[in-house]
Amino acid sequence: MGIYDSRQRLKYIFVFVAFLFAITSVVISNRLIKDLAEEERQKMEVWAEANRVMASQNEEANVDMNLILKIISGNITIPVILCDEFDNVQMYRNIELPDKDVEVFFEKKIKEFKNKKQVIPIDLDDGTFQYIFYDDSIILKRLFIFPYAQLGIVFVFIVIAFLALSSTKKAEQNKVWVGLSKETAHQLGTPISSLVAWIEYLRTKEMDVSLLNEMQKDVYRLETIAERFSKIGSNPDPTPVNINNSIQSALGYMESRISSKVKLYIHLPDEPVLVSINDSLFAWVMENLIKNAVDAMGGQGEITCQTGLKNKQVQIDITDTGKGIHKSKFKTIFNPGYTTKARGWGLGLSLVKRIIESYHGGKIYVKSSELGKGTTFRIELRRYKG
Repeated sequence: MGIYDSRQRLKYIFVFVAFLFAITSVVISNRLIKDLAEEERQKMEVWAEANRVMASQNEEANVDMNLILKIISGNITIPVILCDEFDNVQMYRNIELPDKDVEVFFEKKIKEFKNKKQVIPIDLDDGTFQYIFYDDSIILKRLFIFPYAQLGIVFVFIVIAFLALSSTKKAEQNKVWVGLSKETAHQLGTPISSLVAWIEYLRTKEMDVSLLNEMQKDVYRLETIAERFSKIGSNPDPTPVNINNSIQSALGYMESRISSKVKLYIHLPDEPVLVSINDSLFAWVMENLIKNAVDAMGGQGEITCQTGLKNKQVQIDITDTGKGIHKSKFKTIFNPGYTTKARGWGLGLSLVKRIIESYHGGKIYVKSSELGKGTTFRIELRRYKG
């Protein structure tokens, strides 16, 4: 449990650092944008003053005419339109005109610049006014886009990193699962064969038949377990079966092996419900869920199994009256190694999830849970239509 909690914390730290970097970069970029916009405003004010002096008929303007012309012609980056009081265009710079409807084009541009409130009035000596309407330069517009591009790059980086980590983690888990399962099946094979031989030998020695039959049942059980492990990592070959019979068989097996203080209730449809499953693996799923429910209830309480139909889906709900699960753990409990018990490897629910999702194309999740009242697990499988 601690391993997965620490991994979750590392993920959150990674995301926090990435977004902190992005936000810091955006703040710095916005500061640069604000400074550049202020600088362009000042340039336009100087350009406006140069136009005012040029429009004024006095000696000062004649003396500084070369400087004034240099200032006016020096604007090669900022789109600007000079208009009179009636929005008649007197001059424009750094604006590419269309081939037709020039007047309509200027009207739209002036309206656009007005909406941006990028207007500088020029008070002429004769009491009239001219107005300079200007837009942001290409450099400033690119800087406006730059922070969003940064955020996009950081987001893509985070997604790729998470996908790569998840893919690597899943591949490693698959190798561990397959290797562990195959090795377990192999290791069980030899003692099971030996036990079968011993039982056959003891039958020739006039042993108590009832005892030998019980031993035979246990050996069959071991063979079933070995068979289940051998199917992990290989094609389980699902076949159409009546899910009602599979559920009743699995729960019937568990009912005789759990505490009498645990009551099992089964609610199934009257008509057969065909689902394409591997019966042996599905029984393993049900057994693990019932064991998990018994542990959650401390060996006493009620377990209800109910099957419902929804469109093309078969929904199987297993509800207990146990201690419940915190909402933050709804997904974590399916991770390999997660357990709240002092003993155990924490592979039960992880195995259940793998069998349902990887081998049967279904889903399993915590439908609902309330601390101190109980939990409902839901299995969703596709209904077989033939």
